[in-house]
Amino acid sequence: MDARDIIKRPVITERSSDLMGEKKYTFEVNTRANKTQVKDAVQEIFGVNVEKVNIMNYKGKFKRMGRYTGFTNKRRKAIVTLTEDSKEIEFFEV
Repeated sequence: MDARDIIKRPVITERSSDLMGEKKYTFEVNTRANKTQVKDAVQEIFGVNVEKVNIMNYKGKFKRMGRYTGFTNKRRKAIVTLTEDSKEIEFFEV
């Protein structure tokens, strides 16, 4: 898999914005990607040094639309911690 296929998008929430001060960044990643692939992809795309990666899996939620039922897509979220001497990742340009 290519690095751009592994990292889908950054997750921007109030909690993830607070974690950015501690050099922890949250990304939605491919459901098949492992921690090593996520680490290599972040280092390649953003040019930073990654200390550790935590990954969480989310099941799809049950949803109804009239008489039709189904599940939303399952997701995988990664919280990437950068090293102390690494530069920060800029999502919003000032």
